[in-house]
Amino acid sequence: MTRIFIVIAAILAGLAVAAGAFAGHALKEKLTERALEIFETGARYQMYHALALLMVALLLTRAETSQNFLTASGSAFIVGVALFSGSLYALSLSGIKWLGAITPLGGVAFMVGWGCLAIAAWGFK
Repeated sequence: MTRIFIVIAAILAGLAVAAGAFAGHALKEKLTERALEIFETGARYQMYHALALLMVALLLTRAETSQNFLTASGSAFIVGVALFSGSLYALSLSGIKWLGAITPLGGVAFMVGWGCLAIAAWGFK
């Protein structure tokens, strides 16, 4: 899982940079200020959780215990990015309001990921 998490973290981080640049340049004139803010929130949380996923991957290389909780944490961060950031990108670009109902599911996935990370840390030797 370590290699997979590092690869996914790098891809998510690179895409977050691209999304931020895209928002700052290509979308600045095309979206409302509120839609641009929503898009940028998605990019920001994507980057936060790409870095968190990288941290989980590195912890997996060192942890003698808590492997299951670390794997659950990393998986939850990936799901969170897909649901949270993905729904914010789609909402801001399409204007379809019901997409905002998906965003809290991604937030829950993020919280699950952080909770699993805390439980894993508790088990470290």
